[in-house]
Amino acid sequence: MSDDASVAITTEFSGGLEILFGNQKKYSLSVPANDEFGAPANVAFLVRYLCDKVMKDPRKELFVLDDTVRPGILVLINEADWELEGEAKYELQKNDHIMFVSTLHGG
Repeated sequence: MSDDASVAITTEFSGGLEILFGNQKKYSLSVPANDEFGAPANVAFLVRYLCDKVMKDPRKELFVLDDTVRPGILVLINEADWELEGEAKYELQKNDHIMFVSTLHGG
């Protein structure tokens, strides 16, 4: 019997973002199938969930700005740029692989 109340996904962090998540690059998560408003969980909800439940570092501003992923962070949904998938509105599906890659480097 499957749990319809959650969605099993994998998230991955690289380019330095893993530091914000306890130096762990990959997480297998079971996230709620619906957001706090009862709508199907999407990437915007996932970002909030990651900040509230998974992020170990208090510096959330290094990951989010104005309630979305900061500029300079590439988001890939199943290896495709999230711009091709509807960005933050993309509804999470079972076994999705969501990758966050920081493209900003010190110089």
